[in-house]
Amino acid sequence: MSDTTTPKVKKQIILNAFVMNTPGHLAPGLWKHPRNKTDQYKKLSFWTDLAQLLDQAGFHAMFIADTLGAYDVYKGPSNVVPTLSSGAQFPVNDPLYLVPALSAVTKNLIFGVTASLTYEKPYALARRLSTVDHLSEGRVAWNIVTSYLDSAARNHGLNEQIAHDERYAIADEYLEVLYKLWEGSFRDDAVLADRQLGTYISSDGVREINHKGKYFEVPGPHFCEPSPQGTPFLFQAGVSEAGNKFGGTNGEAIFIGGQTPEVTRTTVDNIRGIAKEAGRDPNHIKVIVGINVIVAATDEEAQAKRDEYLQYADDEGALALFGGWTGIDLSTYSDDEDFRFSDSPRVQTVVRRFSATVPGTDNLPWTKRRIVEYISVGGLQAKIVGSTQTVADELERWVEVSDVDGFNLAHIVNPGAFEDIIEFLLPELRRRGLFRETIEKEGATAREVFIGSKRLPEDHPGSKYKWRTGESVPSYQAV
Repeated sequence: MSDTTTPKVKKQIILNAFVMNTPGHLAPGLWKHPRNKTDQYKKLSFWTDLAQLLDQAGFHAMFIADTLGAYDVYKGPSNVVPTLSSGAQFPVNDPLYLVPALSAVTKNLIFGVTASLTYEKPYALARRLSTVDHLSEGRVAWNIVTSYLDSAARNHGLNEQIAHDERYAIADEYLEVLYKLWEGSFRDDAVLADRQLGTYISSDGVREINHKGKYFEVPGPHFCEPSPQGTPFLFQAGVSEAGNKFGGTNGEAIFIGGQTPEVTRTTVDNIRGIAKEAGRDPNHIKVIVGINVIVAATDEEAQAKRDEYLQYADDEGALALFGGWTGIDLSTYSDDEDFRFSDSPRVQTVVRRFSATVPGTDNLPWTKRRIVEYISVGGLQAKIVGSTQTVADELERWVEVSDVDGFNLAHIVNPGAFEDIIEFLLPELRRRGLFRETIEKEGATAREVFIGSKRLPEDHPGSKYKWRTGESVPSYQAV
């Protein structure tokens, strides 16, 4: 009897380049490496060269991280000095201003831009994001964050951060305001631009949204005409219970952290479960995990490359990043303390997660030196160091075990890291049928690239605010 079993279709991987508008993103001190040019982050040519490289290679997106305050916990409080010589996410320029220029020199690359909603009014942010969605012809995605640094809160007029869960309660209403502005201010057929009639916008095609809530009062209407996507494609980053709920409800692509595919699977299943409970198609959410890849022709060459990178790492910068991410000041601990047995449960939890990603290290001590080495080549993210075969095998395993849809690939040196990925890794992923060979639609919008829809799909909660052709008023305003 012949075997009629249908072979399983492999999921094609989404690959984003994970960057930041700063000299030291996830590799403190590496700005001075001979191959690196991140100290040129202030020059537009640095970014246009990178965008064109990624676009031509077939990367899906450039995902640009951001932070609104310095990492000032280590040797703190409010001490930025440890970040300075290493450029450890200090200084940081605004990422949004890059998008129009980068979209002008590329054809298909999507630009995921981080912008916090905690310290900016929704009316103003809606206008800025609509503007770049117009100028990029729909190739912008907004990475929604609520901010987490005390330094950011202080510099925006607060004595301390807004409580975590309240930040997400504010975010829920914030998104409601934006959906009303983006989807419900202009009727779908409002913009005529009819030269013969001399009418740009139909007189009955624009309405105030008249939002009055607990946190915001916004009469509207939106001050921009609808952009190609209406609501820009929505990324979201957050793995707390409140963050997962917010992302599963609103996000269209979720950026998560995870040290192993087995543990990450729990987060992925939770996000998809929340989406289903909210009445959404779980396939309309793409889950992207952050990871660092160092790849070369052989495992030995890749390991040698990592060892060489570490010669340029900056200890103080790495510990400053660790303090900012975890809230833990390691300056109060001795250099030889094994943090597996720390009196701080928070430190123990962090280093145990690290140990899970480095095979054979379960019984080795985790001192400041080892933490510095771990942070200096890709931050808190999981790491893969090896040959083309090794890295491709591991990425394929991540997809199969965790069910993630793709990866935000961080860099250690730039130029360098992405060129290595393009040279060594992408051909093998394509050979395995794991990465796209061609672009299905030239100039597709961000939402079309990720989920195949130009506008918010009907199962997304923002769709209930759409003002459709033929309606006298938006349905959410109908009595």
